[in-house]
Amino acid sequence: MIRRTIAFLVLIWAFGFIWFAAVLPAPVEGVDTDAIIVPTGGPGRIERGLEILQQRRAPEMLVTGVDPEVTTTEFAQQFSVPARLMTCCVTLGRAAVDTRSNAAETAQWLRDREVGSIRLVTTDWHMRRAAAELAAQLPPDVAVVRDAVPSEPSLSAVFLEYHKLLASSLSHLWDD
Repeated sequence: MIRRTIAFLVLIWAFGFIWFAAVLPAPVEGVDTDAIIVPTGGPGRIERGLEILQQRRAPEMLVTGVDPEVTTTEFAQQFSVPARLMTCCVTLGRAAVDTRSNAAETAQWLRDREVGSIRLVTTDWHMRRAAAELAAQLPPDVAVVRDAVPSEPSLSAVFLEYHKLLASSLSHLWDD
C-alpha cells in the first residue's frame, strides 16, 4: 500500500513537471490594463514592460525589486527611458528581494491607486509562481493579465522553478 502511494505521488510529480516544462505561458497582445507590474530578475522583463507602457496599453508601471543602490537616472539610462516617461509613469520599487516580497510590494503600491486590472510581466518559466504569489496578496476584484516574456530556460532552471512553485503552493495551503 505504501509503495503504491509513493509510486502514485511520484507519477503526479512527474506529470506535473512535464506539464510545467512543456507548456510555458505566452506573451499577450492587444490588452489594456490599469497598471503594469514587472518584477526584476530576468532578461527582457523591463524592456517588455516599457514597450507596453510606450504603447499606452497602461498608464503606469511598477518595477518591483530594484536594487536600492540603483538610482532613477541610472535606471533611465540603462533602459533608455525618456525623462518624461520616467517622471510620469514609472515607479521603482526597492523593498522586494524575492518573488513573495515582489507580490507584497506590488499589493502595497496598488493600495494607493484605483486599479481594477494589472498586467504582470515576467519570464515565462517564472510566471506561474509570480502570479500565484500576487494572487495571494491582491484583493479578488483585481484582474491579473499574465504577459510572459519568452525565454529558453535550461532544464535545471525549470526544475528548480517547478520545485519553488510546489513549495510556494504548499506554504499557501498552510497559511490558509
